[in-house]
Amino acid sequence: MRHLDRLLMTAPDRLARQYVHQVLLLEEITATGCQVEFLDRPMSQDPHDQLLLQIRGAVAEYERSLIAERMRRGRLRKLQAGLLLPWTRPPYGYRVDPDRPRDPAGVRCDEVEAAAVAEMFAWYAEEGHSLHGLAQKLRADGVPPPRVSGRWHVTTLRGILINPVYTGEVFAGRTQEAPRRLRAREEWVSVATIPAIVSQEQFDRVQAKLAQNRQFARRNNTAHPYLLRALVSCGVCGLSCLGRSLSARHRYYCCRGKLSPPNSYRDTPCPSRFIPAEQVEALVWEDLRQLLTHPEAIRHALERAHGGHWLPQELRARRETLRRGQTGLTQQLERLTEVYLAGVVGLEEYRRRRHDIEQRLQALATQERQLAAQTKRQADIARLGLGLEEFSRRISQGLGQATWEQKRQLIEWLVARVVVTDDEVEIRYVIPTSPAAQTSGICHLRSDYR
Repeated sequence: MRHLDRLLMTAPDRLARQYVHQVLLLEEITATGCQVEFLDRPMSQDPHDQLLLQIRGAVAEYERSLIAERMRRGRLRKLQAGLLLPWTRPPYGYRVDPDRPRDPAGVRCDEVEAAAVAEMFAWYAEEGHSLHGLAQKLRADGVPPPRVSGRWHVTTLRGILINPVYTGEVFAGRTQEAPRRLRAREEWVSVATIPAIVSQEQFDRVQAKLAQNRQFARRNNTAHPYLLRALVSCGVCGLSCLGRSLSARHRYYCCRGKLSPPNSYRDTPCPSRFIPAEQVEALVWEDLRQLLTHPEAIRHALERAHGGHWLPQELRARRETLRRGQTGLTQQLERLTEVYLAGVVGLEEYRRRRHDIEQRLQALATQERQLAAQTKRQADIARLGLGLEEFSRRISQGLGQATWEQKRQLIEWLVARVVVTDDEVEIRYVIPTSPAAQTSGICHLRSDYR
C-alpha cells in the first residue's frame, strides 16, 4: 500500500548522486505505483527519455566525484599553506577565534585546560602511574572533562596524550578513516605552529611509556606466566612472538607471522619453528646472571664503544658519506689549480670556482663537527663507565634466590630484546651508566642507556 501518488523533484541528481542508487530507487518507487516526475525536464517511458535519464545519472555521478576531488585538492593546498585548521573543534586545552574558527593564527591556549593537560603529561610520565589512575585523579580533583556531560575515560586520556598538537605543531592527515588506523609520520601534513603546552622531550617520554604499557599488557595472558613476555622477536621475519600454551606443561613462543594474513599482515606464514618457552627463558636468565656476576663483557663492550666500533649504523654511514664528500671536493680543488696553472682558465674564473668549492668544504666541515659531537655523546667511555662495577655488585646480590616476579622485573629492566633465529638466540641488553638512570625503567632506552 502506497502513501504517495506522485514524487516531484527538480532533477535526477537530487534523488541520488550515484547512478546505481538512482536506478534502484526509481525501480522501488515506481514498483509501488508512485509516479516520479522531474520538473526541469519531464521524463516519459519512451526509450529515448529513459536513455537520457541514464546518461544524466552517469554524468551526475561523474560530477560528484569531480567536485569531491577538487575540494580535496583545494583543502590540501590550504592545509599545506597553513591557512586552514584540520579540525572543526579545537583540542582540549585550546580555543579558536570565534569569527575565524578555521584560521591557525587565532588559536590560543585556555589557561585552565592547558594547565590540566600539562599536569596530565607530567603525572603520567612518572613511574608507576597508569591511565586508569590518571582518570581517577582527574575525577577526584574535579577537573572538567572535554564534554560537559561526559566523564574522564581511558580512551579520552589516550587521545590527549598521543596528540602531537600539544607540542605546538598542528598536523593534518594523521588518521585514515577506512579502515581506521594511524598513518605513518611521513604521511602527515604539517599545517601550522601554535603555542605549545608540553615540551617535545616530555611528549616523547609519554609516547615511549604508552608503547611499553601496551606491549607489556597482560590482558591476553591470564592463565600462563611467560618470563619473556613481549620481549621475544622472530629472527626469520622480524615480527614479535606471542606466548602459546598447547597444554599445561608445554609452553611456546610463537611468531606472529604464523597467524592468518589479516592478523599478521603477511601473505605467507613465517616458516620459523615454535620456541620452547622453558628452554629460552632458562637460557636468558642464566646469561643475564652471568653478565651481572662477571661484568667484564660489559666493560669490553664499553671499550669497543670508545673505539668507535659500537656507533649506530646511521652515524657510521653519515661519517663515511662526509669523508667521501670531503675527499671528492679536495680532488676537485687540486684539479682546478692544475688547470689554472696550465693557463686553461683565467684568474677570475679560478677564484669563483675555488670560492664555491671552499664554501662546500666549509659546510662539510661544519657537519663533521656536529657529527663528531654527536658521536662523542654516543661513545663517551668516561661517562658510560660511571658506577658500572657498583651497579653489577648491587644487582647480582640474591640472584640465586630470586622469585619469578623478581626475575621478570629484572629482565624488563635490563633486556631490550631477545631475537631467536632457529637455534641461535641473540640477547640485547640495556645497562644504566649513571646513578640517575638506575632509578627508572631502562626499557625506555634513553640516551644514557647502552
